[in-house]
Amino acid sequence: MVFRDPDRLLGTARAAAEAGARTLMEYWRSLKPSQVDEKAKNDLVTDADRASEAVILEVIRSAFPAHRYLAEESGRAESGDEGQPMWIIDPLDGTTNFVHGLPHFAVSVAAAVGGRPVVGVVLDPIKNDVFTAVQGGGTRWNGAPCRVSQRQGLAGALLTTGFPFRARHLLEPYLAIFHDVFLGSKAIRRPGAAALDLAYVAAGIFDGFFEFQLSPWDIAAGALLVIEAGGVVSDMEGGDAYLATGDVVCGTPGVHGEMLEIVRRHHGAWQTDGAGSSIL
Repeated sequence: MVFRDPDRLLGTARAAAEAGARTLMEYWRSLKPSQVDEKAKNDLVTDADRASEAVILEVIRSAFPAHRYLAEESGRAESGDEGQPMWIIDPLDGTTNFVHGLPHFAVSVAAAVGGRPVVGVVLDPIKNDVFTAVQGGGTRWNGAPCRVSQRQGLAGALLTTGFPFRARHLLEPYLAIFHDVFLGSKAIRRPGAAALDLAYVAAGIFDGFFEFQLSPWDIAAGALLVIEAGGVVSDMEGGDAYLATGDVVCGTPGVHGEMLEIVRRHHGAWQTDGAGSSIL
């Protein structure tokens, strides 16, 4: 789908992410127990998340007052012109890491047109890493073009994943997938921030990533980074409904293909309504 003024969209996404990141750092390693809440079991939200989201939305609304948005903590999409982009925002991806002082978290901001991300920014304020992508324009890491690795398959691959902490009833089929992927690869890491996992696949650090029951704000920007860097992103069935289902398998073309074969072997045991959103 053609969209207008991608440079302005990207500039706004980056400015919004930078504003959110600056706000997060005001809270870094200084949160009080009273500033941390639990949305659901083991699913945290903090004053830092809320403050970051507020400044991100302020930047976007100032630039594009008619646009809609889907933001994690606001929990809604603003009504607006259906022909306008939808901003998909995670003000703090890796909240549990942030709360415990683990320096691995990010801000994720994407703009979607017709339900597909066309601009994406993932910003890590600790490492000063900024990953950006525009549909059809490639992916950049701190301003330099980047590509997925040249790994041809699972053999020798370094992968990353995330546990289905919001859907623990799915732990058994997840572990079956993990078992088979682990045996076929070199190693698997679990850093705890899906947006950065996707960014690292795009940058060629990881060769592939799989995680299930995510939300659109976890995925949108990072998925575009991977695609524009030459990688493949799909749902558990190999389709492109990952924003709706919350299930993501991605990597280099060869790594993705072999991981998808494993996922499909265990897909029959995966009974879920999905954690994604159909409102895009």
